Amino acid sequence: METLQLGKAVEQPSSPEDAQLDRVPNPHVDTDYVTRFTAPEFTSLCPVTGQPDFAHLVIDYVPDRWLVESKSLKLFLTSFRNHGAFHEDCTVSIGRRLVSLLEPRYLRIAGYWYPRGGIPIDVFWQTGEVPKAIWLPDTGVAPYRGRG
Repeated sequence: METLQLGKAVEQPSSPEDAQLDRVPNPHVDTDYVTRFTAPEFTSLCPVTGQPDFAHLVIDYVPDRWLVESKSLKLFLTSFRNHGAFHEDCTVSIGRRLVSLLEPRYLRIAGYWYPRGGIPIDVFWQTGEVPKAIWLPDTGVAPYRGRG
């Protein structure tokens, strides 16, 4: 599939539905390996109050034939800035959209949402079992401890 956004000036998508995710061929389709994207400043809006919500996202996947093109992923993730959805919906819909595009051997997403109203919400989703020979490191995000 041709990458349509890389190397071009493109507008910021107004919503996740309008965002275009691009993929490129995996040059190591015969090898199982993990690709990790970390988005420590992810933002969306509360669908009820319109107040901003912040999360630290970690996306790990074992590619098959396709890799996600990183510029398109950045634009997709930033398209949530004016999008109202609950934490669970944002996290799972990002994972599902990537799976639909890439058809990876495995994908997991961890959404560590910062507290609002005193309660952090962490959301985890994955496609199935980790492939047998894969080393999948910890997400590296500490559980919320407040001031502790």
